Amino acid sequence: MDLRVIGVLLLIPLLDVMLLVVLSGYIGFAPTVLIVVLTALLGMLLVRAEGRHTLGKIQRKLAQGEPPTNELVDGGFLLVAGALFLTPGIVTDAIALLFALPPTRLVFRKLAKTYVITPYVDAKTGGFASGNVYIGGFPGDRAGDGSGPGGFPGADAGGSDPGPDDDFDGETIDVEGTRVDDRSDNTSD
Repeated sequence: MDLRVIGVLLLIPLLDVMLLVVLSGYIGFAPTVLIVVLTALLGMLLVRAEGRHTLGKIQRKLAQGEPPTNELVDGGFLLVAGALFLTPGIVTDAIALLFALPPTRLVFRKLAKTYVITPYVDAKTGGFASGNVYIGGFPGDRAGDGSGPGGFPGADAGGSDPGPDDDFDGETIDVEGTRVDDRSDNTSD
């Protein structure tokens, strides 16, 4: 894991503790605890309502035969929001609120799909899932390295695939150019 990620994960609880100490110095210990408990309860009610709404959208998409990809990502964000709401602190509650509200969750979903989900799926499938496949060669081929078109060594540079107008009559020819099989000879009487 990257050290910056670990640093951020350690920084958030530190900020929470510092803010709770400062807040309890201004308004007192009991009101601070009350605020933390109320934000957790209200946040969990929000996550529960959004979760039910998202689950309904998943069921509708599945009934229509469509994959519920956006809804599943939303469900993941709602799970994270629920965990953050249960964690005592002001910073975690603010982040959880951003994950729980639909307008900001839309922004996080687009960012997650662009920078996390799509690159991961592309790495696992070689680009086939998103359509980012290589055409006309293999990944890492360099022009002028002696390989022919499509990355096959020995292929002539001016060659092309046989089209419908090419003179191909169905005979099989081996590598040296001698005829091995002719379809007219293979008819059974």
